[in-house]
Amino acid sequence: MRVVICGAGQVGFHVAEHLAEIGHDVTVIDRSPRLIRRISDLLDVRAIEGHASDPDVLDQAQAREADLLIAVTALDEVNMVACQVAHTLFDVPEMIARVRNPAYLDGRWRRLFGGEHGLPFGPDRVIAPEREVSRAIYARLEVPGAFESVRLVDDRVRVLGLHLDDSCPVLDTPLRQLTELFPDLAVRVLAVERDNRIWVPTSDDQLLAGDDIYIAVAADQVARAMGAFGHEERAARNLVIVGGGEVGVGLARIIEQEDRHTQIKLIERDEERAAHAADQVTRTVVLNGDALEPDILHEAGIEDAETIITVTNSDQVNILSALLGKHFGCQRSIALINKATFAPLVHGIGVDVRVDPRATTVSSILRHIRRGGIRDVRTVADGKGELLEARLLDRSRIVHKTIREADFPLGVVVGALVRDDEIIIPRPDTVLEAGDRLVIFAERDAVKEVEHLLMLDVGYY
Repeated sequence: MRVVICGAGQVGFHVAEHLAEIGHDVTVIDRSPRLIRRISDLLDVRAIEGHASDPDVLDQAQAREADLLIAVTALDEVNMVACQVAHTLFDVPEMIARVRNPAYLDGRWRRLFGGEHGLPFGPDRVIAPEREVSRAIYARLEVPGAFESVRLVDDRVRVLGLHLDDSCPVLDTPLRQLTELFPDLAVRVLAVERDNRIWVPTSDDQLLAGDDIYIAVAADQVARAMGAFGHEERAARNLVIVGGGEVGVGLARIIEQEDRHTQIKLIERDEERAAHAADQVTRTVVLNGDALEPDILHEAGIEDAETIITVTNSDQVNILSALLGKHFGCQRSIALINKATFAPLVHGIGVDVRVDPRATTVSSILRHIRRGGIRDVRTVADGKGELLEARLLDRSRIVHKTIREADFPLGVVVGALVRDDEIIIPRPDTVLEAGDRLVIFAERDAVKEVEHLLMLDVGYY
C-alpha cells in the first residue's frame, strides 16, 4: 500500500514508522527541514520538505499513486485542505485527518467531512485526539487498578495492563498453574514487561513483584481476574480533574453520561477557561484556581477523592499535582504525559497511571487503516508491542489449522478467541475456524510477520 503522510511531528513520525516496518511504501511531507532530516535519517521512508496542502508538493509525493493520505500536521485547516486537494486533484481513494478544533467537530457541521452525509472531498475518517484521550482515560477509570484497559471484540474481551506488587497472590508461580488455581477464569497472560523489556511468557515463566503484565480476560470476569493478580481496588465515586481544556471537560462529560453516582470536581487555573468549562458540564463542580496550591485541592475535597486525573497542557503540572493529590490523601493518580523522557520516571515517583496522548492518537489512526481481517490495532508498552483483533474469513490461510499448525512467529500469542457466543482461551491444539475473532499480542519485531500471516491476499490490507 502506498501512503502519503502530511506532518512529521510525533504522531506522523510514529505512524510512518509503524507502516514502514510492516512493508508499506511511505512518503512524509513537512515544512520543517529539521523534522524532514530526522525522519530521513531514522526511517526507511521518502521525505519531502514542503507545504502539505500544496498541489505541487503532493504531486512530488506521487499522491496520484497513493492508496491513502493521512494528514496530521499541527494545523487543522492544512489537514482538511490537504484532503480536499488529494481527493480533487489526485483521486486519492481514502483520507484520514487529525482535527483538534472542537468547532469543526460540532455535529451541526458534520457535512464538512466525508462519509454518508459528508462533502465528497472531505476526509473519510476524522481523528479528534482530545476526544480519544478522554475516552482512553475513562476506560482506565472503569477498571481501577489497571494502567491499561482496552475493549476488543465488541467489548466481550478486555486486555488489561496490571502492575504487580508484593500483594499479588501468584508471584513466583509458573504460569501453567494459573489454570489449576483458577479453573473457571477465562484469562491469559499475554506479555510481561520487566527491566524495560517485554516478551510473551512461556508456561514455565514466573511473575515477579515489580512486573507489568498484560492479560486478556472475558469482559464479564474482569473483577475476578483483577483479584487473582492482587488488585481489588474499588471504583471511584469521587474524582478530581485538573485541567479544564478539551480533555478534562470531555472526560467530565463522559462520566456524567455514563455514571450518575460519581461526584466530579474540576480545577482550572485560567478564569475564562474555567467559566467556559462550567458552561459545558452539568453535574461537575468547576473551581477556578491553581492545583499546585494546597488550598484549592482541599476545596476540591482531595482527601475524600479516590482518583485525581491531571490533564493540563503541562507535563510538570500534571506530575506535581498528581503527587500532591496523593500526598493529601487521594488514593490513585492518572496523569497525562506528553514527553517520552518522563515516561520511565513517573511510576517510580508515585504516579499510578500514565496516559500518552501520542500513543492514543497513533492507535486511533492505525485502527482505521489495517485490512485483511484485522479489525482493530492498539499500540501498548510505549510501542514495544501491539494488540490486534482479527476476524478469520473463509479464505484466510490459517483457517482449519490448529494454533500450533498456524505457525505464529515467536513473540506472538493468541490470547483469546471468540466463536459465536463462546469466549475461548485457546490452547496449542485449538482449531481455528472461519468467523473466529482473535485477540492477539505481538512484540514489535513480530508485527509485520503476524500481519502477513493474517492477510487474505497480497493486496491492500
